[in-house]
Amino acid sequence: MKLRDIAHSRTGDKGNTSNISLIAYDPADYDALRNYVTAERVKQHFGDIVTGEVTRYELPNIAALNFVMTGALGGGVTRSLALDAHGKSLSSALLNMDVPEAVRRAANRS
Repeated sequence: MKLRDIAHSRTGDKGNTSNISLIAYDPADYDALRNYVTAERVKQHFGDIVTGEVTRYELPNIAALNFVMTGALGGGVTRSLALDAHGKSLSSALLNMDVPEAVRRAANRS
């Protein structure tokens, strides 16, 4: 199962930092997302793209997680020759993360 099956995402940027939100379609899935999609897993998922830290913020009132990734945009919008200098495609990359089917089942038991 992919994250896109249970959540949607949006990105923002500031300098060389990318901000990615992960919002559960169904608030009942929030705890499962919170338990599985850690800062460490997100950093591992992006590999060499993120050279700095990944910090996760929890927003339970809106069933969302927010990830701030430093060193994620190849030097920043004005310094990178990357096609996606703003990092807008990073949300799609995050939603492509594999999650065990058990994540969904755990959310449905709550």
